[in-house]
Amino acid sequence: MSLFITGTDTGVGKTYIAARLLQLLRASGESCAGMKAICCGDRRDAELLLAQGSDGLTIDDVNPVWLKTPAAPIVGSLMEKVDIDIDHILAAFHALRHRVEHVIVEGTGGWMVPIHRNYFVSDLAVAMKLPVLAIAYNRLGCLNHAVLTVQSIVAHGLHCVGLVLNNAQETTDTATLTNADILREILGVPLLGGLGESLTELPADWRFMLKSTVAP
Repeated sequence: MSLFITGTDTGVGKTYIAARLLQLLRASGESCAGMKAICCGDRRDAELLLAQGSDGLTIDDVNPVWLKTPAAPIVGSLMEKVDIDIDHILAAFHALRHRVEHVIVEGTGGWMVPIHRNYFVSDLAVAMKLPVLAIAYNRLGCLNHAVLTVQSIVAHGLHCVGLVLNNAQETTDTATLTNADILREILGVPLLGGLGESLTELPADWRFMLKSTVAP
């Protein structure tokens, strides 16, 4: 099983969900690897995914492209005069698929972040031919961002296996309290619960979601 995790924006919790998914898969005895195809700025996301995946992998295995500029990949590539080699990324992805049962690929920023002038994070998911899990942060504006992201995933011809709402702070804000119910009404994809620290195994809805990513 391989899965592409995207976000409605940067900083919505993609890495946390990817790392927890890897941790719980590994706890169940399954081999797995996280992949941060492109890191921009530091390499902390890739290092966290590496730590939670199966043994024997290196940072370059899980993060084939590292740009030092903390901005969108297209900005980093222009400033650093580096060409982002998509074939190199795809080769690293396929190498991981041959080594472990589960590969969890984390996108960079949001779904439509540009990598090249005419090539976006969404195009990378298409090239990998992966089902997509969307992550949103539960706050005012979430409905618009979540709907646009899920609709674009579907428009790209990919299977959106679900949406996760993350929110690290308790709140009584009306939007936050109602977002989940509204998204269940208007989106045609499952709304998945989070992967809190108290869990020792994957919840049933996540197990079902993962099964749906396997081709018949």
